[in-house]
Amino acid sequence: MHLVKYLTELSAHPVGSNALDVALEVPVDLVIDHSVQIDVARSANAVQANMELEFQHNKERFGFLKWCSNAFNNMLVVPKGSGIVHHMNLEYIGRVVFNNEGMLNPDSVVGTDSHTTMIDGLGVAGWGVGGIDAEAAMLGQVTYYFKCN
Repeated sequence: MHLVKYLTELSAHPVGSNALDVALEVPVDLVIDHSVQIDVARSANAVQANMELEFQHNKERFGFLKWCSNAFNNMLVVPKGSGIVHHMNLEYIGRVVFNNEGMLNPDSVVGTDSHTTMIDGLGVAGWGVGGIDAEAAMLGQVTYYFKCN
């Protein structure tokens, strides 16, 4: 979230520029999960009521993220309530192999969720990292991983 705000500030700084001038170097999938607050309990409609209240409480945040997904190339924002990130990776986002201008490439994931490495079960290389490393990857910095002997 911090990097997305920063990229927006960068793109708006020079007069006449737009968000497309600031590019994410790799595809970024931002899954909004685990953010619900429990305001309603012991009710048959508690889940739905809490989701609606969450959207009301965070209307500006979710609106900003929706704008970002339209403004920045290579960015997908998966809305709240769609699922948790490691299952979204396994079921919808992970591609195993993808075609990039006629070249077949293996997929990989650099993620901040503690279950990121579940994607390894599909043959996709997945690494769990901290926020700084994830931001560096989004900006195209090479991420090094050491082989254990």
